[in-house]
Amino acid sequence: MNGLLDLLRARRSIPPRLLGAPGPDEAELETLLTVASRVPDHGKLVAWRFLVIEGEARMRIGEAIAATFQADEPGADKARVEVERKRLSQAPLVVGVVSCARPHAKIPEWEQVMSAGAVCMNLILAANAMGFGTCWLTEWFAFDRRILDRLGLGPTETMAGFIHIGRPLEQRPDRDRPKLSDIVTRI
Repeated sequence: MNGLLDLLRARRSIPPRLLGAPGPDEAELETLLTVASRVPDHGKLVAWRFLVIEGEARMRIGEAIAATFQADEPGADKARVEVERKRLSQAPLVVGVVSCARPHAKIPEWEQVMSAGAVCMNLILAANAMGFGTCWLTEWFAFDRRILDRLGLGPTETMAGFIHIGRPLEQRPDRDRPKLSDIVTRI
């Protein structure tokens, strides 16, 4: 079997709390984003973009997430607020993939959204091929307009996901995967 198939067969998510430093350096990040952007893109619309969240930005955005959570849940205990504060600070790098789908005469919005999803998956596979662990998450704040505004998203932009990237700190058992007999229909 070739290396790509081995990678695809072994790919799995690593929780952000189990992703340590060092994260990708600038050259590795450029490679990751270049590879991530090589996806099917009907009409060459480039209906997605990247938010690179690293260093202090992870905590700064975490403060906004925690404040927004507290505004909605004023009775939440300190431990829960701290969980929200740390949402983007556990892995050394988080790349937000923004979906910029828009009405088009020939290309449906759902195709553009799927292209953004393909960007997320390419980013994950490229990072895994470089020896990093990854986790694709959205979480509640990916759908909260107050946070999206803080991240600089336009009024029609949405988050396809946050890709957490770092070095796996430990190996954990894989989860059960679906049996092909349960998910394949031959017509």
